Amino acid sequence: MKDLHELPKLKESISYIYIEKAIIEQDNSSITLIQGTSRTPIPISVLTCLLIGPGTSITHAAIKAICDNGCMVVWCGDDLSKFYAFGTGETRSSERLLHQAKMCMNEDSHLKVVRRMYEFRFPGKLADDLKLQQIRGMEGIRVKQAYKYASKVTGVKWTGRNYTRKDWDSADPINKALSSANSMLYSLCHSVIISLGYSPALSFIHTGKMLSFVYDIADLYKAETVIPAAFEAVAERPFDLERRVREKCRVRFSAIHLLKRIAVDIAWVLLSEEASADINKELPGDLWDDEQEAVIGGVNYDGRQ
Repeated sequence: MKDLHELPKLKESISYIYIEKAIIEQDNSSITLIQGTSRTPIPISVLTCLLIGPGTSITHAAIKAICDNGCMVVWCGDDLSKFYAFGTGETRSSERLLHQAKMCMNEDSHLKVVRRMYEFRFPGKLADDLKLQQIRGMEGIRVKQAYKYASKVTGVKWTGRNYTRKDWDSADPINKALSSANSMLYSLCHSVIISLGYSPALSFIHTGKMLSFVYDIADLYKAETVIPAAFEAVAERPFDLERRVREKCRVRFSAIHLLKRIAVDIAWVLLSEEASADINKELPGDLWDDEQEAVIGGVNYDGRQ
C-alpha cells in the first residue's frame, strides 16, 4: 500500500504537466482536461506537479481528486513565467526541509554547500586553499565569458547587464530578454523546490530574501539555458520578444531535462541522498527529544500502567 505521507520520487512519476486556457473537471478519482470539444484524461496518480497557467478554470471536485492522488498544484503565469501560489501535495514529511535547515544553520556545513554550488559550475574540484572571495571572483569571470560568448555566437551587441526595475522601457532588448528568461527559470526552480519539500528561503549563497534558495539553484543553470536563449531570441528580432524568449527557454529546459536534473542536483549540493526522504515513516510523527534525536510519537509517556 502506498504511504501517503512521503514525497513521491520524481523518477517514478511524470515530472509535470502544464495546462492553460482549459477547463479541468473531476473524472471519477482522476481529472479530465477540456479544451473546446476535446476531452483529455490526465493520469493524475502518476503526476508529481500540475502547473496551471492563465485562462484555466478548475472545479473544487477536481482539486479534491488531485489532492487525493498526492499531486501538487502550482498556479503560474504564461509558460511558467511567474509563480503565484501552490497547493501542498501528498507529503507530510519534513525530512528534506530539516536537512536543508541543518546544512544552512551550521557554519561548516553551510560553507561545504556553498563550495559545492560553485564546484558545480567548474570542471573538476576547486582547490581546498581557495577562499570564498577568490571563488566569487572566478564565478564573475565565468559569467562574463558566458555573456561574451553568447554575444559572439549570435552577433547581439553586449555592453553589460544593466536595467532598472522601475524603468523597464529604458533597458535594451538583450537586458529585457535576460530579465524575462531569468524570471522563467526562477519560476521553474521555485516550483521544483516547493514540490520536493524544500524551503525557497533557506539559502546558502544568496541571503535575506524569501526566494534566496531559488536564486541559488537557478544560478547553477543560467549559463547553459537562459543566457544563450535570451541572446538567440534577440538575434531573431521578433515582434513579441518576451514570447520568443519563453519559447527559446522551453526548448533549452527540455533539451537538458532540467526538471529532473534540479531534483538530483539539489540533493548533491546539500550532501544528501535524493531518496532519503522516501523512507517509510510510521504514523504519527516523531517527537523531538533533548537527549535523543527523536522519540516515537503517538505514545503516552506518563510511565504508569
